[in-house]
Amino acid sequence: MLLDTYGRVATDLRVSLTDRCNLRCTYCMPEEGLQWLAKPELLTDDEIVRLVRIAVDELGVEEVRFTGGEPLLRPGLVGIVERCAALPKRPKLSLTTNGIGLERTAPALRDAGLDRVNVSLDTLSPDVFQRMTRRKRHADVLRGLAAAQDAGLTPVKVNSVLMPGLNDDEAPGLLAWAVAHGYELRFIEQMPLDAQHGWQRDGMITAGDILESLRTRFTLTPEGEDERGSAPAERWVVDGGPHRVGVIASVTRPFCRACDRTRLTADGQVRTCLFATEESDLRGALRDGASDDEIAARWRLAMWGKKAGAGIDDPSFVQPDRPMSAIGG
Repeated sequence: MLLDTYGRVATDLRVSLTDRCNLRCTYCMPEEGLQWLAKPELLTDDEIVRLVRIAVDELGVEEVRFTGGEPLLRPGLVGIVERCAALPKRPKLSLTTNGIGLERTAPALRDAGLDRVNVSLDTLSPDVFQRMTRRKRHADVLRGLAAAQDAGLTPVKVNSVLMPGLNDDEAPGLLAWAVAHGYELRFIEQMPLDAQHGWQRDGMITAGDILESLRTRFTLTPEGEDERGSAPAERWVVDGGPHRVGVIASVTRPFCRACDRTRLTADGQVRTCLFATEESDLRGALRDGASDDEIAARWRLAMWGKKAGAGIDDPSFVQPDRPMSAIGG
């Protein structure tokens, strides 16, 4: 198992398949994009599947989430999903995507064995979408969401980040839309993971702000800690149910004590936390001919050193050098 010194056990693996993205969200990267990883630096399809197999067979991982960058840009995505779904100890398989291209690929991903998707959508306005992402692709995301639901990749979860002066008034409208379409909406506080290092706590839209806004239109009943478990989102029942809304308050209400995640970057580095400033190299071990047992031992050692918390509230907190697109959000 992947145990740390605080008694937490990682059973949820997040795998970044690429650092590339076809959007330029203002809270993630600059308009001109970033210096992408060269192809030889990326894990190959075989290497990804091998690491997932080791995580599942030897380290107790039960859930695998494929992320990016934008994972739909990975040419071998469907094959990776299919091979992971065929593992003897089959993990639950999900995908976090911006939804562009999902209309075309949702049926193939379902047939390959994907269980469900999370789709990022921060606004119902095409104009605001363009301002936030610097791309005119709002309609593509909506079609991708519908296609995912039609394909049975459910529950379809929608992730939204609210930004001051852009979409900070949209929380009630987003929830009404999600309820009408049968999507599960989750608001995520903006985190200090932007490539520009422009994040500032002052002025950010907090979980408290979001809930106050939602309660102007809806009755929200806390779901309770027993239901939450190790999930990052606190959830509320909307107007008596059955719909729910979640808030991931990584900044103002950290959930580090219940964290059960381990992360693998597109270039084969283990990260114990989104906000970690250190990584442990598995790609080098793979390419040097290490055995499965040796790789598992390296992974255990990396997770054993996981810190107690992200440390965002600590005055000494240092934002990671690598942005969200490089480490898998």
